[in-house]
Amino acid sequence: MGKHISRELIQTHGTNSPTRIASERNITVLYEDLGKNTWGYYTCIRRIPVIHVNYHLQGFRRPFAVAHELGHHFLHPGVNTPFLRGNTLFSIEKIEWEANQFALYLLIGDFQPERDETRHNFLLRCGIPEQFHVFY
Repeated sequence: MGKHISRELIQTHGTNSPTRIASERNITVLYEDLGKNTWGYYTCIRRIPVIHVNYHLQGFRRPFAVAHELGHHFLHPGVNTPFLRGNTLFSIEKIEWEANQFALYLLIGDFQPERDETRHNFLLRCGIPEQFHVFY
């Protein structure tokens, strides 16, 4: 599902830039000090969507965090992940995994593997660091 939605967004907006897509969808992206362990989070209060990103993030992690939170916006509307984290009755692992996959597909954009190209080499060619390959 995330792969399909990310491709639709890329076609609709003519870009795979998560910040540009957020802007064109009227989703505010705020860069804030979120400490050492939080990369970002998504809120939608009174139908106003906001992506909060840790301004300490550098390199690939910054667009990945924005794309991940966009994934929550498109894949999990109405899901309150901070609430779920505090509730042991429901696991949020699947929701986070889906948002990570969405982010990766969005950031890969229109690239396609070349004939006989390994998955590893394809993802590196797309600028995806090794630690994120698990989501492809």
